[in-house]
Amino acid sequence: MNRPPLRRIGLSFGQLRTFHDGLGEVSQQLGQRLAERAPQLLEEHGLELCFHLPERLHGHFGPQVRYLGTSHWQRWLHLRGERFDLWHSLHQFNPFRAPSSAKAVLQGVMDLNFLYFRSGDKIQKYLRRIDTQVKRSDAVVTISHFVKGDIETHLATQRPVHVIHLASRDFSQQPQTTLPGSPGLEPGSFFFHISRMAPSKNLVTLIDMMALWPEKTLVLAGGDSADGRALQAQVQARGLHNVQFHFDVNEGQKAWLYAHCAAFMFPSLTEGFGLPALEAMYFGRPVFLSNLTSLPEIGGEEAFYWHDFEPASMKRCVEQGLAHFDAQAGARVRARALSFSWDRCTDEYLALYQQLMQHAQV
Repeated sequence: MNRPPLRRIGLSFGQLRTFHDGLGEVSQQLGQRLAERAPQLLEEHGLELCFHLPERLHGHFGPQVRYLGTSHWQRWLHLRGERFDLWHSLHQFNPFRAPSSAKAVLQGVMDLNFLYFRSGDKIQKYLRRIDTQVKRSDAVVTISHFVKGDIETHLATQRPVHVIHLASRDFSQQPQTTLPGSPGLEPGSFFFHISRMAPSKNLVTLIDMMALWPEKTLVLAGGDSADGRALQAQVQARGLHNVQFHFDVNEGQKAWLYAHCAAFMFPSLTEGFGLPALEAMYFGRPVFLSNLTSLPEIGGEEAFYWHDFEPASMKRCVEQGLAHFDAQAGARVRARALSFSWDRCTDEYLALYQQLMQHAQV
């Protein structure tokens, strides 16, 4: 049987530094699944996958894909001796241009979160940068309908904007490890939050709530950062003994915290998607979210929502939610999480690639 004509797809990960943050997780999961399908895509559809990322990461996704190196000069001019039928820039933080030989360009935009915590000239600077990326593309893809609305409102682009929801890993299948030296962390006795602890995560509201709730414990986990240490110092200065900080927890410890918390709490002000909330939902735990940005789109009717951040009001919301949460509710929460999958996400990206390549041939 004759193989279909060769078509090349370039997926640019940008200046990928780590797989341990949000962009790294998206890169890892999408790249891994595309690489697994690469032999079949080449054999059945003539699609050759080429991953564009720093040379230190070449080979990370296995031998089934080709690897393309990044260069500082690609910020201004990207020359390749081969044609690409499609070039996908995974996110708006990617500084590298698509090759001049690309027939179609897909620009990923994960969020416009700066609209909600920047001001004045900074907002206009970031908007101009992303607008330039979008104008160089044939289509835009983003991760939630909320972000799509932001793009269409603030960029006023004529390019089609597609929505492909992300997913998260199911840590409920991960072997669990307890946290050493953690007083008061009996199963079901504590609330849990995990993030990079930036100001946009709005953790001060959880701390204020816990000041009213001394008989309960809150665990805050995330990377060891200046923001996290500043929050820890604030808690110590206030003499709050029911808020614990655990930096750089491993995957087994994170799985234990999700599995044994009384509830997961995520009062974030700006989310393009909200991966930690979805991770918690895989465990069927009660999930309390802010009602802002994309979070209601992810939690749906199975999550509880804070409509304001007044400490007593937040406490009442949690008490009422927990009073009505049972095993059936937990099953619905997990079913909601399972409706988001990386395989489904990969299928939708491949369908969009085919659509854009066909349109480019017309």
